[in-house]
Amino acid sequence: MKKVSVIVPTYKVEKYIAAAVQSVLEQTYQNFEVLIIDDESPDRSVEICQQLTDSRIRIIRQKNRGLAGARNTGIRHAQGEYLAFLDGDDVWLPEMLEKNVAHLDNSQDVGVSFNRSAFMDEAGKDLGTYTMPQLTDIDVPCLLRGSPIGNGSAAVIRRDVFEAIRFEDNLYGTVEDFYFDDRFRQSEDIECWLRIAIQTSWKIEGIPDVMTLYRVNSGGLSANFVKQFESWEKVFEKTRSYAPELVAKWENMARAYQLRYLARSAVRMQAGEASVQLINRALSTYWRILLEEPKRTIFTWVSAYLLWLLPQSVYSQIDTFASKMRGSTQKRQILQEQSGQSV
Repeated sequence: MKKVSVIVPTYKVEKYIAAAVQSVLEQTYQNFEVLIIDDESPDRSVEICQQLTDSRIRIIRQKNRGLAGARNTGIRHAQGEYLAFLDGDDVWLPEMLEKNVAHLDNSQDVGVSFNRSAFMDEAGKDLGTYTMPQLTDIDVPCLLRGSPIGNGSAAVIRRDVFEAIRFEDNLYGTVEDFYFDDRFRQSEDIECWLRIAIQTSWKIEGIPDVMTLYRVNSGGLSANFVKQFESWEKVFEKTRSYAPELVAKWENMARAYQLRYLARSAVRMQAGEASVQLINRALSTYWRILLEEPKRTIFTWVSAYLLWLLPQSVYSQIDTFASKMRGSTQKRQILQEQSGQSV
């Protein structure tokens, strides 16, 4: 029996899927199976996967159910003690499984292990910046301020965690087990992480290493800010149904942090007017965000207005310089944490 089941949802990723799966096959930790879930992809994604001859690869086909639905199909078919998810346009570095599996093996109270990610553009070029999340003591307010896991390709999770949050529903004509919620075509990650934090005693804990390369895709779901915020609001409504007191306590704070996150995404996508609207809405929703995280909030506000007001060529020069400085600072912090030094 394989210890790790790697689940790769596949839909319209023909340009990237070969590199994604190859990054799994090249892991230093080799006790895994790979479940490629064909979510009725209309392009050559699955045809490309069929050319890979590794015996650990299984291709499972289904009618289109979206990312959450593809992950759930993978979980139902998985044989591993640990489950890992890799989106078809992302890439793992070679030690991703080894380091996260070791973390879970050595920390029996940790149910979700995750690592930092590096951002790359659509062509695979390193953008020089990283996710810099809180790694320990992750509770519900921490998740609501911005999921430290960052993306669905950065975590390895015990099967027991999914069993603890499993629910039954009839969404497609028959009763099935669900883990992620298929009704969400966006924000399915944070909805799942919140249920884990609220409904189980499992810890969510990160390691300082950068092990995932996350592709910033301008054509992806994250580029539609209005739909993404509406989807996030639906997550909050679901959470309210089983944890009303928590939602009432943290609602305004959570909404402001989500709006700021979307403002930063808008800046990254070069959407100046949207970024200004989003950051201003965040500040009017919960002004204390300025006191709680002044550096990140002010940086987002300044970036949004510079993008909106300056000529593109001038802004690009400033942004390139700022990104290099930010990336250097982040890299220095990561190296210090990896060596056990205080930051």
